[in-house]
Amino acid sequence: MKTKIQPKYYPDAKVSCASCGTEWTTGSTVPEIRTEVCSNCHPFYTGQQARILDREGQVDRFYKRLQARQDYVADQKSASQAKTSPSRPVSELNLSTKAVAALNRAEIVTVGDVLTKLELKANKAANVPVQREGHHANRTGEDRMEMTRA
Repeated sequence: MKTKIQPKYYPDAKVSCASCGTEWTTGSTVPEIRTEVCSNCHPFYTGQQARILDREGQVDRFYKRLQARQDYVADQKSASQAKTSPSRPVSELNLSTKAVAALNRAEIVTVGDVLTKLELKANKAANVPVQREGHHANRTGEDRMEMTRA
């Protein structure tokens, strides 16, 4: 067995914390030890989440990304609600100008009006009178059927 292979033991090694400056002694093979965080200042031991060691702005970058994500989700939600809003004008639905004009003549101005008319039509309580446009406007249903057969 080899002799003198054991490192030198320092029973009064000095330990110092770089964060809070606390010092204490312990036994070690190194005469002086420097730590970045100790049990006196670490958030896990102290229960204080407000004091977090921020290395190179990692925490700030995380909170910035988190805020950006929350803003994006809120914008998406408001855009989705605006698209399905009953007060949304029919002119914003990317319909042709003829279709918008026909709906306006039938006094259907908003999406809510369309939904109301469709609900009434589904219940067969009322029918939506929409005037036709173009050269087929005066033809009856039977005339249109004959035109499609020919």
